Amino acid sequence: MNALLTSAVAGLTAAGAYALLGVCAVFTYRLVAVVNFTGAAIGTAGTFSMIGFISLGVPLWPAVVLGILVGTLAGALIGLVMTQWFSEATATTKAAVTAALLVGLVALGLRLTGGQSPQEFPTLFPGSAFRLAGVEVTVASVLTVVLALVFTLLADAFLNRTRTGLHLRALSERPMAAELLGVRVRILALLVWAVTGAFTTFALMIIAPQRSPDFMSLSLLVVPALAAALVGAFRSFPLALAGGLTIGIVEGMSSAIDGISQYRGILPFFVILAVLLWSQRGARWDEAR
Repeated sequence: MNALLTSAVAGLTAAGAYALLGVCAVFTYRLVAVVNFTGAAIGTAGTFSMIGFISLGVPLWPAVVLGILVGTLAGALIGLVMTQWFSEATATTKAAVTAALLVGLVALGLRLTGGQSPQEFPTLFPGSAFRLAGVEVTVASVLTVVLALVFTLLADAFLNRTRTGLHLRALSERPMAAELLGVRVRILALLVWAVTGAFTTFALMIIAPQRSPDFMSLSLLVVPALAAALVGAFRSFPLALAGGLTIGIVEGMSSAIDGISQYRGILPFFVILAVLLWSQRGARWDEAR
């Protein structure tokens, strides 16, 4: 029992990162109507840029700021591509474009970072925050969960209680009508992409020392992120938050169980499959009647 609790606590850092990436995926979808496959890759680009700045002699925290800036610009650049050439495309086409961009980003990242050679990432927030039932909870775990919770609350409040949020919802649902009404569609869309790029970069900087330290592995964190977003049906920020936290904690607990620990990486795929099957239950039940 203690081993399960220890493993669950160990999974909190990943849980917070999954939750934040999932909420960012919902944020992007609700505001610019794009299922974004590039979210984790954008954050990975910013994280590896931080490593590059450190290798050039830049101190740690200025390198962190510069890395976040790179992630922000990368997000804005992807957003520029989507708004410039695919603003009138269908949701399916937009998703396919971001999937293609993910492949391109991974290929470029592997080329620039030496293939799948592991990199050494600094631990931004070392040490223990407190003890829970005799288990040390790290500062990084607390910070990722708090960051995910704060972004969830801010995103929900921004969409539902601000005029700009109302404009962005109009942009997502009726982009042409919003533009005709004078809403600055392109600038607002670029702002959405840039903000999500900054948050995902910071989350991956925190989680990177605990993951496989190569460009592809970090970029593929898009899978648990989209699984969390699916739990929220790409509409609900709180459900996406809960989904990401649950996936991370269960993934951590499974590492303590012999026989399934080596398969814990496929848990997000099961979540995606289960949510898709559940979403089709009405049609199947109607056919069975």
